Amino acid sequence: MELAYFSGAFSWTPRDVGGAGVILRFERVRPPRRARFQPLKSREITPQFLHWTIQALKRWNYDIVGIDEACRRAVTLPEKRRFACLTFDGASKDLITHAYPVLAGHGVPFTVYLPTAFPDGVGEAWWLALEDVIARESRIGLMIDGGERHFEVSSLSDKYQLFDFLYDWMRRLSPSDRSLAINDLGRRYAVDLAQLSRNMSLDWSDLAKLAADRNASFGCATVNYPALSTLKDADARREMAMGKAVAESALRRQVSHFAFPFGDRDAFRRAHVLMAEETGFASAVSTMPGIVGAQGRTNLYALPRIAWDGRQRSLRMMRVLLSGMMFAPVQPTRHTRELSIL
Repeated sequence: MELAYFSGAFSWTPRDVGGAGVILRFERVRPPRRARFQPLKSREITPQFLHWTIQALKRWNYDIVGIDEACRRAVTLPEKRRFACLTFDGASKDLITHAYPVLAGHGVPFTVYLPTAFPDGVGEAWWLALEDVIARESRIGLMIDGGERHFEVSSLSDKYQLFDFLYDWMRRLSPSDRSLAINDLGRRYAVDLAQLSRNMSLDWSDLAKLAADRNASFGCATVNYPALSTLKDADARREMAMGKAVAESALRRQVSHFAFPFGDRDAFRRAHVLMAEETGFASAVSTMPGIVGAQGRTNLYALPRIAWDGRQRSLRMMRVLLSGMMFAPVQPTRHTRELSIL
């Protein structure tokens, strides 16, 4: 990417490669921390970097739009200027304390995808509990696949390796099994999972403040934020439909857009793409990287997003990614049932 930038190759990208625009995905926005163990740092950016990003998008002549406009441009003829759509996953409290002042200061549209159990105060931020335990302990034991396992994590590298292992294992569990596993871990190592989860999440009063801003739009990310691939089809459909209904009731507005929880290729299947359409959503976003094409070339129910690695601070690299030259060309799909992206 450095070569692409300094050679200027990114600026020669043909329009069909650069597409109509990009959907950017962020999770947490907060000031930098000094903790040595930060396994989720790649999912964080600082408020300053968000400010620099918006400034850069304006300087690079992107139209910063909401998700409705992004979807419209995805099915119409290409426009002179590409768009950038800012989206936020996870419903973290940081959104209103650190991200929103930046967004409001710039007066730009943004979209928040809500897993509704979290503002209801009953969601389980199991990844944060896992981080907390591994950060504090040097010996960790828990039940895995029916057997007691013990881990020595005295070094920083051991902690990172164990976090990656347990994170991947827990994400593949069914929601009920994962809840049992993380609550068992919390009891063993004095983590109040319920309080930790409530503290990190927006509540409905926070969301009401955001909803008062006409630049804010909202999407659904199920109720409990499970990887849909871990659910039976009926349960996946229920998570989508209930998340939509709860968000619409609480926000008193139509919620027409969906985000697949986790959103990578292992997190959802072709059947879930069809479910999103059948549930009444106008679009569904993934976390698979790519550019949004024009003229219907990108499936509205499997939209790619570019997730920025918070360990990087290079706007040069972001500009190369936004050009589309690092991604395979999008293949046209005439209907959601022609899912060439999956």
